[in-house]
Amino acid sequence: MSRIGRMPVALPAGVTVDVKDGKMVVKGPKGTLEQEIDSRIAVAVENGHAVLTRANDSKELRAKHGLYRALLHNMVTGVTNGYSKGLVINGVGYKVAKQGNKIVLNIGYSHPIEFAEIEGVKLDCPTQTEITVSGIDKVKVGQVAANIRSLREPEPYHGYGIRYKDEVIERKEGKTAGK
Repeated sequence: MSRIGRMPVALPAGVTVDVKDGKMVVKGPKGTLEQEIDSRIAVAVENGHAVLTRANDSKELRAKHGLYRALLHNMVTGVTNGYSKGLVINGVGYKVAKQGNKIVLNIGYSHPIEFAEIEGVKLDCPTQTEITVSGIDKVKVGQVAANIRSLREPEPYHGYGIRYKDEVIERKEGKTAGK
């Protein structure tokens, strides 16, 4: 049996898990999330824990067992605590500002770049060089953060660009004069 899949998912107070029409629905204090699930995977809620079981031991189903357990755990965490990713902008004259439901980035191009919020993901700018992406869906938060980072990936010589808060940029040595 899958080592990840057989672990129960603890359900905090106020969180409910239902399976309807091939979808897992997780409701909590911060919102509701849905995920399609294979019909051969069963979800049972007992004693404040959700347990996933599979119909047989085929290789494909063993892989899905662990996958759906991890997705369920991420959904429970999302509706209780939420997810957040921090981005840092580094460069001469690089800055970001929030305007309504979008952020405006000045990151070295001839024009400012506007990036709009999507449903379920909130963008915030605590300072002119920081962006916080937050929401309840881990996948959406990570994808929006990656899309913002891809606008100007950090370069290795000066470190200019947009990087994750916990990311370390391997710096290269510049040119040296010949002797």
